[in-house]
Amino acid sequence: MARSKAVVSSSGHHGIWKYFNPAYYLRRPRRLALLFFLFLSVSMVLWDRHSLSRDYQLEVSKLNEEVLRLQLLLEDVKSVVSEDVSVNSSLKDVQEDPVDAQRLQRVKEAMLHAWSSYEKYAWGQDELQPQTKDGVDSFGGLGATMIDALDTLYIMGLDEQFQKAREWVATSLNFDKDYDASMFETTIRVVGGLLSSYDLSGDKIFLDKAKDIADRLLPAWDTPSGIPYNIINLRHGNAHNPTWAGGDSILADSGTEQLEFIALSQRTGDPKYQQKVEKVISVLSKNFPDDGLLPIYISPETANPSHSTITFGAMGDSFYEYLLKVWVFGSKTLSVKHYRDMWEKSMSGLVSLVKKSTPSSFTYICEKSGSSLSDKMDELACFAPGMLALGASGYDDPAEAKKFLTLAEELAWTCYNFYESTPTKLAGENYFFNSGSDMSVGTSWNILRPETVESLFYLWRLTGNKTYQDWGWNIFEAFEKNSRIESGYVGLKDVNTGVKDNKMQSFFLAETLKYLYLLFSPTTVIPLDEWVFNTEAHPLKIVPWNDQVNLGQSTAVQQHKPTIRLRQRRIGRMTNK
Repeated sequence: MARSKAVVSSSGHHGIWKYFNPAYYLRRPRRLALLFFLFLSVSMVLWDRHSLSRDYQLEVSKLNEEVLRLQLLLEDVKSVVSEDVSVNSSLKDVQEDPVDAQRLQRVKEAMLHAWSSYEKYAWGQDELQPQTKDGVDSFGGLGATMIDALDTLYIMGLDEQFQKAREWVATSLNFDKDYDASMFETTIRVVGGLLSSYDLSGDKIFLDKAKDIADRLLPAWDTPSGIPYNIINLRHGNAHNPTWAGGDSILADSGTEQLEFIALSQRTGDPKYQQKVEKVISVLSKNFPDDGLLPIYISPETANPSHSTITFGAMGDSFYEYLLKVWVFGSKTLSVKHYRDMWEKSMSGLVSLVKKSTPSSFTYICEKSGSSLSDKMDELACFAPGMLALGASGYDDPAEAKKFLTLAEELAWTCYNFYESTPTKLAGENYFFNSGSDMSVGTSWNILRPETVESLFYLWRLTGNKTYQDWGWNIFEAFEKNSRIESGYVGLKDVNTGVKDNKMQSFFLAETLKYLYLLFSPTTVIPLDEWVFNTEAHPLKIVPWNDQVNLGQSTAVQQHKPTIRLRQRRIGRMTNK
């Protein structure tokens, strides 16, 4: 019984395994086809389950991405709401002071008159000649007024005009010219204007054009000392100094490129621009005098100063301005402390040049030749009150801070009286101070300069004293009365007689009208803790100072984004707060 069971069991086991023998199916093709069909069906079921799993994971991933996108969108909405609240609050502040609102619109209308006149009679040329209703290429055909005015148009919310000017820059601006350009003027007007327009709008065409012109200027720094030559041919790269300077470089012309070229290195990630301009400061700092005052002529061969005039006016002014502003632009960090140290030395020297007139005690800054002082002050030196006000808070000693702010206020009063003391209420080019008779006009022309209103802007922003707004308004009305004609604005050949010249300087749109506009705008428009103005009033955005730019790294640059949206506002652009 047991044996018989074992035989049956063995036979049954052999019967199962025959189905795994290929020969079995070769003799039975129908069963082979059935087996293949069964295999295919099982494979499809398994593959379908796998595909469903993969599709499910993909859908989950897409949903997660959508959730993240919506979260970011929500944050953006919150940001916009927050900004609009801030903007509305600022607008309310302006509207609560109808005088400021009215003045703001008057200045904006003046800008529209100046711009439309340029657009009609001198489009694409450097400057407008309003009386003859034509243009002149006083800067080699670089579109000086166009580029100088770009950021003013943007800040005032003149979108249509800005976009038209932007198209000209993109399609017509060409720097390949056989022209000997002033390295100083080209830097502050063209490089500065393009970089400011890039920082405000985020439009890369401006950065590309700034890099183009800066590359053409770079050979000017190829001197034995690193002190640059002040004139360079834009096509051929040949650099030299003006013959009237006796082969020397000019202090202001050589020390007023640091803001623009450091900004360009930050925004492009290319260290070569910053390296060129910082070498100038490094060289000058080695033998920097104890009083921080340098003559206006410097040898490009040795970097030694010549025995020439020391002044805070023409050819000296903006060197001192940039020592302070690079420190601010560098976020006041240790890496730029040497700029502040040099500036504080120079301010001690400035104090040694200060005198008071009689009988009215007007505070003024003398010029110095050798050991003797000259009782002469340029209107150009009226940038100094604003500079002192901006730098005063950086002193560790509160008494020093107060001393320099007081000096700033006293000098501003003098500069304002440069205007008030003439029949036209417009300032002459320079003034002499005489014992017992206060001040008298020296060179009597007025070419629409901005320095006094620049300082009034800084003092109003930093003190909140509305007196500076009133002074600025009086100056604006004097321009309107004496300089405005049907086809633009002109300077005066003589502030005593009111005889007009035939030039609308590009800086009238870049600086004078911009500072007047900001004088009546809320402090949220180009706030001083977020922007630094170059010496042509082009605001550059303060970004985290990147010491590693010297190694060619561009982390800070890559993180740079425009912070002002294109939006039409009655008072212009607002920054995020």
